[in-house]
Amino acid sequence: MNQQPGTVRAAPAMTELRVGLICALLVSIGPISMAVFTPAMTELVGAFETTESMVKLTLSLYFAGFAVAQLFCGPLSDGLGRKPVTFAFMSIYLIASIVAILAPNIETLIGARFLQGVGSAVGVAVSRAIVRDLYASDQSARVMNFIGLIMGAGPALSPTVGGVLMGLFGWESVFIFMIASGAIIVTIIHFALTETVKPDPSRIRPQALFGSYRTLLADRYFMSSCLVLAGGIGAFYTQATLLPFVLMSRVGMTAVEFGIGMLLQSGSFFVGGLVVRPLIPRFGAFRIVPVGMVCVLVGAILLAVLLQVQEPSYLNVMGPIAFYAFGVAFIMPAMSTAAVAPFPHMAGAASAFSGFFQMGGGLVGGLIAASFGNPVLAMATVIPAMGLISIASWLWWRTLPEPELARVVLTRDFQQPAE
Repeated sequence: MNQQPGTVRAAPAMTELRVGLICALLVSIGPISMAVFTPAMTELVGAFETTESMVKLTLSLYFAGFAVAQLFCGPLSDGLGRKPVTFAFMSIYLIASIVAILAPNIETLIGARFLQGVGSAVGVAVSRAIVRDLYASDQSARVMNFIGLIMGAGPALSPTVGGVLMGLFGWESVFIFMIASGAIIVTIIHFALTETVKPDPSRIRPQALFGSYRTLLADRYFMSSCLVLAGGIGAFYTQATLLPFVLMSRVGMTAVEFGIGMLLQSGSFFVGGLVVRPLIPRFGAFRIVPVGMVCVLVGAILLAVLLQVQEPSYLNVMGPIAFYAFGVAFIMPAMSTAAVAPFPHMAGAASAFSGFFQMGGGLVGGLIAASFGNPVLAMATVIPAMGLISIASWLWWRTLPEPELARVVLTRDFQQPAE
């Protein structure tokens, strides 16, 4: 293990598997809370006697809380430690889930969903920082791939779970599921997570915090890496705002059918992760990224063309999305590692800002999609555009010289071409 300044060696019990499982749970809670909720969106319109636009705000404000909170919880974990910050933010998530199930009106539910997003944001920001604290090079990419596998399995099952729960017990059962998940994760953090960084309170002084973000914004290597992920992973979040109204309202699927049908998206991501895992030690994480980019391009083109010339159906919507999701599984391990590799002294801030771009991409994509009015047209336009942004950003990233600090953690054999 390459020990970096500011990190502490984990206790012997903090094995790679343990780190992967804990971080996977933390990363997954955000997407799970989004995915398990989507089958209930159409029912909430009647349950709260409100409009589709107001119900969509429960998802948009969740995105907003998730994106903005990452800018704070990442640096806070640099300054105060990974464990206490993670525990605090997940407690916010748990409390917000309890408020959501007791919400007397749609406005309260929207507020609770915003706070859920704030609390779950810690998962993406801190988990990547923990991996960066402990591992380097392809070992980091391997752990990120393992996290991706679990992250794919959780959201893959979540819409199905949400659809079945809603069909059997009503929309309140979805939030009972979230309460139970939050309580389990808080317990695991308390008893199983070992601190991986030496707290440095100077990192959370406003001057240091804004200085860190200025440094990251000015770094082309970091920004290009983030934009690759923003277009690729951000598209998943944008799709979440569209698919219930495309597949349920236009195609006519029930909540249970929708939940089961979403397995094609997250299942493709999960299968992609399984394929990627043995390829990383053989070829290196960065050499397999082009395969993912080709799959993303194929999915984007198919989605743009098929929905323009045909009426929406399950296959012509989810088939292209499956290609897209499979491709992202090839992209995520390498680009997630690249985004934080040059910044061992502020891994929390770098991880948080990277996560901000991903969720922010989903938020911006969702807002643009909402402006279309027609969810099918939005699906055929916005999602392919996000795929093209990811591809263009990767081509830009390839032209950039490798930062000096990145050489500490990125294997030279698999570095990108430099000018």
